[in-house]
Amino acid sequence: MKISVLVENTSECDSFSCEHGISLYIETENVRILFDTGQSEAFAGNAVKAGIHLENTDFAVLSHGHYDHGGGLPRFLAINHKAPVFLHKDAFGQHYNKEKYIGLDPAIRKSDRLVFTDGTFPVRENITLCTIDNSLLRYPIEPHGLSVKIQDKTFPEDFRHEQYLIIEENGKKILFSGCSHKGIINIISFFRPDIMIGGLHFKDIPIDKDGCIRLQQYAQCLASYPIQYYVGHCTGKAQYEYIQPFFHGNISYIRTGTVIYI
Repeated sequence: MKISVLVENTSECDSFSCEHGISLYIETENVRILFDTGQSEAFAGNAVKAGIHLENTDFAVLSHGHYDHGGGLPRFLAINHKAPVFLHKDAFGQHYNKEKYIGLDPAIRKSDRLVFTDGTFPVRENITLCTIDNSLLRYPIEPHGLSVKIQDKTFPEDFRHEQYLIIEENGKKILFSGCSHKGIINIISFFRPDIMIGGLHFKDIPIDKDGCIRLQQYAQCLASYPIQYYVGHCTGKAQYEYIQPFFHGNISYIRTGTVIYI
């Protein structure tokens, strides 16, 4: 399996554009998958520079309904004229960060190539989309100031629109998570993958006394599993640098232009 990072907050070199967001191009033995699209068309330009032909993508996945993961979707639909796009049935909710709307462009919903998912959704053999919406969570969900409007009433986000891509290949279970809003420990303890790729959403935990205690606890818990982590985006660069020593080499930071071979 080959995973190319088309967009992340940072870049391996100046020739690749970067932005707050994430987009991964996954090539398995049998299929080509676009996982998230970042917030703009940058992922598409970077794909050209990397020699990746998005028109050959077999299907796309949106991890959840935030602009920094699905903002580039109109560009993908224009480039690729056949691939279905799998997204959670609640992805078009009214999602906010304080007063700022951070949801998807409602116009995208007009596409007839959207496939709405819920719960456990088999895509192909050994490829599954899953949620943990109805699971007992080890840690409570932290909205970090994010909210959702339902019938003109505002509620703290519960991230019911978040889903995870599970690929099983060559004896390995690989978990892709865009932001892990449901809590990375909740997600890891439920799926128990061999490899995890995506965001940990530690960026809102301050690097102060209390924050470092929390980060150390989370890091030690994650490191107790026999998992290789490839993280970026909402993990937070300072937070990554703090937790990295606790993993004893089993964690790496991904950037725009990073290529992972599994």
